[in-house]
This record gives sequence, structure tokens and C-alpha cells, in this order.
Amino acid sequence: MSERLSGRQVVMIVANEFEDIELLYPLLRLSEEGAGIVVVPVQMGLHPRPSLAEKPVTGRFGHPVPIPVMPEGRRHRIGRIEELDAARIDCLLFPGGFSPDSLRRHQQTLELVRQCHREKRLLAAICHAPWILISAGVMAGKRATAFASLRDDLVNAGAEFVDAPVVRDGHVITSRMPNDLPEFCQEIITALCEKAA
Repeated sequence: MSERLSGRQVVMIVANEFEDIELLYPLLRLSEEGAGIVVVPVQMGLHPRPSLAEKPVTGRFGHPVPIPVMPEGRRHRIGRIEELDAARIDCLLFPGGFSPDSLRRHQQTLELVRQCHREKRLLAAICHAPWILISAGVMAGKRATAFASLRDDLVNAGAEFVDAPVVRDGHVITSRMPNDLPEFCQEIITALCEKAA
């Protein structure tokens, strides 16, 4: 097994109704390369299933965080947004789904994006997740992609929309949809390896 990303920390933040595969695929693929993964659930957003006081953050297709079939420690750990330090994050990654519509209104998430942006930490967003980067005010002048319905949002934020599986502009990596996950993850791996060199 490759350990190209050993010592690198990837933080993935999700709210309710995240796109399940856009969390699980990068978690497995990047941990396969040796990255340390911190998954941070933020209790916000719509929840079509019964509401319970301590109910976990859940994806559109029902995967909860924490992930019951993957105990913490081997592939990932669960974190809290209050404990995150931009200086210790190598990549801040946002899955899509309906989660970004909540996170773009979550001030701690937006401030973390801005801090990571100032420090040129890798920002990765797929599907609807570029909404978070737009709301954080970091997309002006960037080339980017996203799910097709976000085209106008990116353009109105001052970005150039590109219809491609993955677009990297400096330390910002964006992608369109679940089918683009292999290219998205490979671009993240490449960017993190370049930073390590």
C-alpha cells in the first residue's frame, strides 16, 4: 500500500444530507495513500428521518457520521470544528449534496475556509460544495467547476466556470459530481504530493 500522503491531514466537514459517496470515496482513497482523515459533523440542515436529540449527522442515503462500520482510528477519526487549526490542515475537503447549503451559513466553517485560503492550504470542493467557497468569499478570479446548477453562482462570485471533471487553480480544487470522484481524488493526491516535495 502506498504511503505518499503519510503525515498529511485532510479534514472533511459535513452537515445533514451530504452526498454519501462524496464523503466515503475520498475518505477511503486518501487514507489508502496514508493521509490522516478527520471527519467533522456539523449538526445543521434538513433531516427527513425522525429527529432525535443526539441523532448523528446523516447523508442523503442514510450513512451516519460517525460511520458505524468504520471504527475510528484506522482510517479516520471524528473531530469537532472548535478544535480545528488551519495551520495543521493540509486539505480542507467538502462533499456535496444538500450539506453545503447549510455549511455556507455556518460562520465557523466559513472562517476556517478563509483561514485556510490565507495560508494557501488546499481547498477541495465537489458537486454543490463550491457554494461554501463562494460564501467564504475566496472564489473571485479563480477557474472552477461544480454541479451545472452552480455555474451562475460561480460566475457571479467572480470565478470562471469550466465544464471539466476536475479543475485546479492554485490551492483550490473543484469537481462536478460523483462520477468525477476518481479525477477529483487524484488531483488532491497530486497537489498534496507536490506540497510535500
